[in-house]
Amino acid sequence: MTALRVGAAAALALVLVATAAARPFPDVIPLPTGFQPEGIAVQGTTFWVGSIPTGSIYRGDLRTGEGTLLVDDPGRAAIGLDVDQRGRLFVAGGPTGQAFVYDADSGDPLASYQLSPGGPTFVNDVVVTQDAAWFTESQGAVLYRVPIAPDGSLGDQSEVESVPLTGDFEPAPGFNTNGIDATPDGKTLVIVQSNLGRLYTVDASTGEASLIDLGGGNVVQGDGILLDGKTLYVVQNRMNRIAVVELAPDLASGTIVDHLTHPAFDVPTTIAEHGDRLYAVNARFGTDDPEDADYSVIGLRK
Repeated sequence: MTALRVGAAAALALVLVATAAARPFPDVIPLPTGFQPEGIAVQGTTFWVGSIPTGSIYRGDLRTGEGTLLVDDPGRAAIGLDVDQRGRLFVAGGPTGQAFVYDADSGDPLASYQLSPGGPTFVNDVVVTQDAAWFTESQGAVLYRVPIAPDGSLGDQSEVESVPLTGDFEPAPGFNTNGIDATPDGKTLVIVQSNLGRLYTVDASTGEASLIDLGGGNVVQGDGILLDGKTLYVVQNRMNRIAVVELAPDLASGTIVDHLTHPAFDVPTTIAEHGDRLYAVNARFGTDDPEDADYSVIGLRK
């Protein structure tokens, strides 16, 4: 009888594990009330979301939808996020003109940088490559570069570079450079210019920007972006949709082939991916009483 009971228990455990594995990931993942999110990063089934006005970081699980506050650091700001293979979370500091780096598991602060030398600033988004963390500046024609040594160590404040955007890039009134991503080798960056709806490639060694020809199309109100092979996903925040751009092999041109949306979208800002799903943050800009509002991450098929 004991052997039978053990066998039955083991079989039940296997069924429960299989059921849990087959359970679909939730489409709507709630965030803390009043969190006011903007950026998201994903690694495996773990996600991190930052709070614009507080700089707090929330970490959760895409499979279960559950999570907890990882970083509670008043006085900072958190806009775009990226996580590297060394378990470090890089955070764009928005109007502070700063960047912050945390341990992605413990939330311990690892580094901070003053990127903007002064004047109007909004450090908006970040992508980490093999040799640098690149941050966008929405108030000027410049990118900021924090070097990463071959052994993975981070550069110090004196090594931070301001890289002017040259070539085809032309700043205009309003929010300019916003989302950023990079090719796998890190030699080419891709950026979106929100106010004009333009996309550019940027030579990481020179800062020279080349306009991506969209054949008359545009991605106005473009926010976070995600480069997946030769497919570029561009969140158009107040339009409540994600543009799907198929790029040419040389990235010099592209065609908008689709727009993705979700009934629960409410001003999505940035995106990350897991498998065949995209995850977008509902920032809900313009909502009444944001400190008491509900916020969420929305999952949808590519």
